[in-house]
Amino acid sequence: MPQLGETVTEGTVTKWLKAVGESVARDEALFEVSTDKVDSEVPSPAAGTLAEIRVQEGETVDVGTVLAVVSADGTVTGSGVAGTEAPAPAAAVAPETPTAAPPPVAPPPVAPPPGPAPAAGAPAPPPAPAGDGPGKWGDRILSPVVRRLLDDNGIDPAEITGTGLGARITRGDVLSFIDARRAGGAPASGPNAPAPAPSSSTAVSDAALSSASSAPSARAGTDEIIPFTNIRRRTAEHMVRSKATSPHTLVVLEADFEQVERVRRAHGAQFRAEEGFALTYLPFVARATVEALHEWPHLNASVGEDSLIVHHQFNLGVAVDLDHNGLIVPVVKHAEELTLRGMARRIREVADRARTKKLSADDISGGTFSITNAGPFGTFLTSPIINQPQVAILSTDRVTRRPTVVVGEDGSEAIAIHSLGLLCMAWDHRAVDGAYAAAFVARVTQLLATRDWAAEL
Repeated sequence: MPQLGETVTEGTVTKWLKAVGESVARDEALFEVSTDKVDSEVPSPAAGTLAEIRVQEGETVDVGTVLAVVSADGTVTGSGVAGTEAPAPAAAVAPETPTAAPPPVAPPPVAPPPGPAPAAGAPAPPPAPAGDGPGKWGDRILSPVVRRLLDDNGIDPAEITGTGLGARITRGDVLSFIDARRAGGAPASGPNAPAPAPSSSTAVSDAALSSASSAPSARAGTDEIIPFTNIRRRTAEHMVRSKATSPHTLVVLEADFEQVERVRRAHGAQFRAEEGFALTYLPFVARATVEALHEWPHLNASVGEDSLIVHHQFNLGVAVDLDHNGLIVPVVKHAEELTLRGMARRIREVADRARTKKLSADDISGGTFSITNAGPFGTFLTSPIINQPQVAILSTDRVTRRPTVVVGEDGSEAIAIHSLGLLCMAWDHRAVDGAYAAAFVARVTQLLATRDWAAEL
């Protein structure tokens, strides 16, 4: 299992793109992996034949675990079942650099000696490595992902039977426990697990609910149960945590995009010919946002312990829809260094990488402010949810041609047809107050209406 980010300690194999016996080229996509941060494709570290698959789809393993064997001479083990004697491999699919030592993570516990299996739910915890001594989690070895899931859902680890090496609790164990508890069934639990309360009302049978986590889909009468995908589940967890953490407040201002529209009309065709994609409204909004954040820096921040942490590097998160199968927010790092053209290129680049599963965990971390763009779908007004631990997120909605009153330099008024749209910002009331937030959005609208955008192309 490759190290897909500094804080990533485990991953779930979601799909093998090659079958045992198939040829694979070096750097060709071999499998898809899902972590608590990102879904991505992992390339083969060597050319040859996929001789053995040791970790099946849906299994969660620690970073550094060997997932498969690629044979240089074309030999295969036949079944490809985990534990089968493997031929001399060209490479074992594990860390990103096969010849390098595994990244520094907590070592897996030693498997218990042969003998009678311990009672379900009460495995003897393996000894903790140095530095992970008794505390909230006792002597248990738990990854940061598992600890966060347990904390967020108020679960005692003693309630869960671990299925990992040495009875270690994995992310999948916790998610299965949560699914069973939500469904009103009896989760696989330890001796201290309370009996679940029966559901007061349900439109589907208990049997259908209990099978939802293992079956692709289930039907009961006229209802269909579709289990959450990993990305859907993580999005749900993140959004609930954000609403519970930040007192959300919304500010909405109308922006005049006429100056932007003139630049798009005058330079759009040439821009497409040079760059290979259209010049949309989004990079203009992104550039104006970064400029305004220089003047209103308390929105480029996060909330600490009784303090506001203001970031002086501008890392702009841009929400990307994955063909209606999920949402991810890759980050444009050092956005303050980019011109309009550079911003358009970077947004296009991270969006393409997101949709082709080429992002790493580091590509979606470190954001300091986010933008979500629902405008292409014709939305009028969107109230977004803050991307924690940031304190604000700006939504750009549809831009349409409408009549508006314009004021001339001499103060005269006239009615004209301009391109107008709403900018909506959800912000954390712990960080700033309404006047500060409104002044920031007003500055963004002013920059959109008055800046010499053609000079940046």
